[in-house]
Amino acid sequence: MDQPPSSAVRRSLKRKLEQEFEEDRADQQKADRKGLVFEPQKPHQDLLSDVVSQVTILNSSFSSSQSDRLAAKRAVHVLCELAKNEELVSGIVGCGAVPALLRHLKAPETVREGDGGPKPYEHEVEKGCAFVLGLLAVKPEHQQLIVDAGALPCLMDLLERHKTRVSSRALTGLIRRAADAISNLAHENNTIKARVGMEGGIPPLVELLKYNDAKVQKASAGALRTLAFQNDDNKSQIVGCNALPTLILMLGSEDATIHSEAVGVIGNLVHSSPNMKREVLQAGALQPVIGLLRSCCSESQREAALLIGQFAATDADCKVHIAQRGAIQPLIDMLRTPDAQLREMSAFALGRLAQDTHNQAGIAYHGGIEPLLNLLCSKNGPLQHNAAFALYGLVDNEDNVADIVKLGGVQKLQDVDFKIQPSRECVEKTMKRLEEKMHGRQVLEQLLYLMRFGEEAVQRRVALALAHFCAPDDRKFIFVDNNGIEFLLDLLESTNTKLKRDASMALHSLAVKTTSASSFDAAPPPPTPQVYLGEQYVNNPTLSDVTFLVEGKRFYAHRICLLASSDAFCAMFDGGYREREAKDIEIPNIKWDVFELMMRFIYTGTVCINLDVAQDLLRAADQYLLDSLKRHCEYAIAQDISVENVSLMYELSETFNAMSLRQSCILFLLEQFDKLNVKPWYCRMMRRIIPAIHEFFGSLLTKIAQAKS
Repeated sequence: MDQPPSSAVRRSLKRKLEQEFEEDRADQQKADRKGLVFEPQKPHQDLLSDVVSQVTILNSSFSSSQSDRLAAKRAVHVLCELAKNEELVSGIVGCGAVPALLRHLKAPETVREGDGGPKPYEHEVEKGCAFVLGLLAVKPEHQQLIVDAGALPCLMDLLERHKTRVSSRALTGLIRRAADAISNLAHENNTIKARVGMEGGIPPLVELLKYNDAKVQKASAGALRTLAFQNDDNKSQIVGCNALPTLILMLGSEDATIHSEAVGVIGNLVHSSPNMKREVLQAGALQPVIGLLRSCCSESQREAALLIGQFAATDADCKVHIAQRGAIQPLIDMLRTPDAQLREMSAFALGRLAQDTHNQAGIAYHGGIEPLLNLLCSKNGPLQHNAAFALYGLVDNEDNVADIVKLGGVQKLQDVDFKIQPSRECVEKTMKRLEEKMHGRQVLEQLLYLMRFGEEAVQRRVALALAHFCAPDDRKFIFVDNNGIEFLLDLLESTNTKLKRDASMALHSLAVKTTSASSFDAAPPPPTPQVYLGEQYVNNPTLSDVTFLVEGKRFYAHRICLLASSDAFCAMFDGGYREREAKDIEIPNIKWDVFELMMRFIYTGTVCINLDVAQDLLRAADQYLLDSLKRHCEYAIAQDISVENVSLMYELSETFNAMSLRQSCILFLLEQFDKLNVKPWYCRMMRRIIPAIHEFFGSLLTKIAQAKS
């Protein structure tokens, strides 16, 4: 964000004019004592009647006589007061005030030729007219009307008046009002900006930068600032008039109003103009701009920080020079100020500086990581984005990674709701870069040291980060051999909801990444290669040599098929059980449809499991040691896990030692923390199953490591 919003600028223009108006309050009070008391409580229509009256006076008093000059001065004063009310501005324009004011911008000829004495109220009427026109121009819809009426030549003539007249307070005020009026007329109006440049308004404004009055210097710089914004021709003309040396000297002024305008002019000169940036840098602007970062004027600091960010985009060498000349520390200090715009601009500058390798360590060394991480939580979208971009640069230096993790940076990057899409994309890139750096041996060694010997909070942050980003080959080493899993399991028992959630998300991420890269799959494996009798022999008396009685009905089977399917049937037919010689074997505890599905799987190796019978079929598969069928049942049941039934599903997995179903329940409990944590049974259940979670991860990580070795 290179410029403040236009509405804010417009408000600041009006506020500036009103502040300057207060400086003339003493003169106004003198006028009030002469009977010119403004009545702000009048109805709107009456106020417009006052406007008409004052315009009439102006139209009828254009002469050099003392009485007419006094009348014109009083009329302009009333219009000044009225124009301060934005609701009346359009009415003032509609009542014909603009032509009348423009006529009085040029002093009338003297009554008697050769009269060289002082003119009555010299410069006073013109000054008031320029001021009123400046107020009217605050509204964009009036700017072109005023210019088309002929304001620019008159105002530019006023800028030159100091060359032929003896300097006085009135003349100084007149020149200042003329410069302000030009600034307001050209504000956000590209056509008028260009016209001022083409009609010769820039040279006198540049010359006035050296005028012996600070307020005139400020006003002329303000006008040049407006004219330079997004107008390349005006930029070139300003520099061509040799304004840069004076502007750079003004940066060192003790007057905050002067250096704030000067740095604003330079900022607009270099905005979106790489060639101009180089020219400004060659003129020696860098060090004075860096000096303004420590100014007591927040506006100068903001403009200087913005300008530093623009300079930093020039080339890599410039980034290094900015850091070498001491810009980093004041920029970091500005990150902690209560001024949101100041934080935004300093984060902008640091973001650009952080894209250079040489500066990344310096920003971290001077304490920049923590305030940048804190700014991620801002509700200001551009500020958030600037901080995220700076962190993206800092992560590129692997020496910074441990510090970012140590300060909880991974959790903040994961948790913050970023306001704009570019910020989200920037954070995604930052996370990928973090992961790449954490795969390096040097970074891993730093993190493991912190996990072993750091403070408790640091140990937890490191374990959480490694769960998300460590390399696959390091998982067992980190979480089994170095007990990293213990830190995450401890967090699951924490009373702090945020810590429990972080641990759940980290464990889920670790499990998903590990299982997706391994042979483990929630889906059942293909059937073990063997000979199946086929669909046509299911419950077929042909060649049947054993009959089961299920719910009073006969089911015809074949011993050879049953013997090949399960150790349970081997024990039944080859052992000392009575079923060994029996022709009919009664099955008392299995329903017909469940038994039929079990036998169909034995005969074909495939089965279609309906959730209505899945749990009964699981029980049967467990009873008859049909591991493959059991896995199919676990898979089918796992598809039905929900917030409402996960505790029952886990109990079921324990009852039948259904390891696959248990793992699915564990993953669901970790993944759905936000929905489950509000359940009254959740905390008790998690405490109870922590040994199972420990066993699951230990077995999983060890198995994967062994498979790769």
